[in-house]
Amino acid sequence: MNIEQFMQGYKTAWEQRDDALFCALFTPDASYHNTPFAEQRGHAALAAYWQRVKLQDDVQLRYEILASAPGSGIAHWHVTYQVRSEELFKIWAASTGTNLIARKEGDPLPRMVLDGVLQARFDATLCTECRLWWHSMPQPV
Repeated sequence: MNIEQFMQGYKTAWEQRDDALFCALFTPDASYHNTPFAEQRGHAALAAYWQRVKLQDDVQLRYEILASAPGSGIAHWHVTYQVRSEELFKIWAASTGTNLIARKEGDPLPRMVLDGVLQARFDATLCTECRLWWHSMPQPV
C-alpha cells in the first residue's frame, strides 16, 4: 500500500461512513491516532471510533499528497459534513476544547469543516500506523 491508495480508501470509507471499509485499510494491530494524544489500536477500537462518522451526512473529503516514500506518506485533507445529531455536535464541541457555538436547542445543526494533515506508515499491503493533526469549526454561513 502507498499513501495514494490509502487516501483513496480513507476518502471512500469516510464518505460512505463505512467502518468495515475503514478497518480494511489497516493491519489487525494497527494504531490510529485521531489526535496526538488519543490512540485506537486494532480493528475493534478502530470500528468503535469510526461510529461517530455515522452521525454525519453529506460527507465530502478531498486530499492532496504532500510526501510519498516507500512505506510511508503524508497528506493534507479537508472534510465538510452536515452534523445530523445533537450527540455528534456535543462530541465535536467537547473535542475542540471550546464552548458550544451560539445556538439554541432546536436551532439547525451546523455544517462542519475539518482540515488536517495525516501521516501514515505501511507494510506491503496495509496501513500499520496513522497519525492525524486537525482542527474543526462550523462552516461559515
